[in-house]
Amino acid sequence: MTVSLSRRGAAEPFHAMDILAEANRLRAAGRDVVSLAVGQPSDPAPLAVREAAARQLHGGDVGYTDALGLSALRKAIAAHYAEHYGLDIPSERVAVTTGSSAGFNLAFLAQFDAGDRVAIASPGYPAYRNIMHVLGIETVEIEEGAEGYLTAAALALAHREKPLKGVLFASPANPTGAVIPAGELRAIVEFAADAGIAAISDEIYHRLAYDAPDITALSFDPDVTVINSFSKYYCMTGWRIGWMVLPAKLARQVERIAQSLYISPPALSQAAAIAAFGATGELDAIKARYRTNRALLLRRLPELGFRIAAPMDGAFYAYCDVSRHTNDSMEFARRMLADAHVAATPGQDFDTRSGHRFMRMSYAGSTSDITQALDRIGRWLG
Repeated sequence: MTVSLSRRGAAEPFHAMDILAEANRLRAAGRDVVSLAVGQPSDPAPLAVREAAARQLHGGDVGYTDALGLSALRKAIAAHYAEHYGLDIPSERVAVTTGSSAGFNLAFLAQFDAGDRVAIASPGYPAYRNIMHVLGIETVEIEEGAEGYLTAAALALAHREKPLKGVLFASPANPTGAVIPAGELRAIVEFAADAGIAAISDEIYHRLAYDAPDITALSFDPDVTVINSFSKYYCMTGWRIGWMVLPAKLARQVERIAQSLYISPPALSQAAAIAAFGATGELDAIKARYRTNRALLLRRLPELGFRIAAPMDGAFYAYCDVSRHTNDSMEFARRMLADAHVAATPGQDFDTRSGHRFMRMSYAGSTSDITQALDRIGRWLG
């Protein structure tokens, strides 16, 4: 039998998942591994979420929903924008998705065609680049300067060199944790609008900024496409539930595509997610631990020769320059896992040009795990 392989399948692997798989193999062999590799909270979903899921499951009503999600959840998300951001977002502009990953798929498919040019910041979340590669969209990677985040000036320069169809930015960002200041965020959004560039704002790490309030790009332009998720602050990674806030004229476009690709997001997760907005007390206590872990890394990593490469103002990541120790962070990550039993993510995931000099460490776990990992790395480095 002939097996056909498409060019789309040649997308880069997500190296963080490869490292995680190797860490799991070591654990299965009885090794005590501390993982700082994957951006996943170590805490379960809030109790109210789990209780809501149990009620829904025992009630037996777990079937298809509307393609854009349960009306009650869409209204709860709209209410969140009124409460948290002071914005009046009609629930008709909200689309519930199978995690933010589906949100990116839908945003790209609904707005761009093969061959269109879309700007992203580098370093950045690798799925942006990989999904667009699979879809035949050309990514324009804009290297972040000393600021550590995308700027309107850099975006304008890239657009002048060859016109862009879209731009995707994140604040707080993965892998750096950098937050785009409000004035710069406004400048990016306003330039995109003036230049006819579709803007997509990844706000999955909102509610995880440590020194500044959350500012949604929707504050500056209602026609920005915003993508968010219950995975990070709300500790619901495996529930695969996220959302989009769409320009009014894009909602039906997204709905038609979602109907064919996904039918609907998982009903059980949708019903449970409504309860997440009432669990901020429990979730803010988890965030307080992240703050403690962040302070620990800010102090200890430079002592180990890992220079912090960007401001750790949000999310739960430290992006480190490890060139004092290696010029191949992939090989370094494998040795650190094999010898010190500490997993971290090599920078090649996030930056195709300079990632060989960087690593990302997640501090979403327990403080004792972070401390143990740093101690192990210190002993390993000698």
